[in-house]
Amino acid sequence: MHPEFAISHRDENGWTVVEVHGEVDASTVPRIREYVSACIEAGRHRLIVDMEGVSFMDSTGLGLFVRIGKWIRAHAGDLRLVITNPNVLQIFRITNLHRSLQIYGSAEAAME
Repeated sequence: MHPEFAISHRDENGWTVVEVHGEVDASTVPRIREYVSACIEAGRHRLIVDMEGVSFMDSTGLGLFVRIGKWIRAHAGDLRLVITNPNVLQIFRITNLHRSLQIYGSAEAAME
């Protein structure tokens, strides 16, 4: 695992904000999946995944967020992503996932 990778969460205004820092790739996706799964199982169905601190994402990360979106919808919840890194945002645009996933520029904007 990358030493600079970190994940945490906070509850704010009825949302659970999961903050991810570092790279989202094959080595970190399992940890993100377990963390978010635990949040969902704990009844947190309004999730914002804040990736302001994400420096890189590969295709395994994209697949994970598609799966998380399906889990959340199965629980009648809501998933919103915060992406500010232009390179990470470009991956979502190239794959057209920006059309099926809600993407915001800040956690505050995502909560509105």
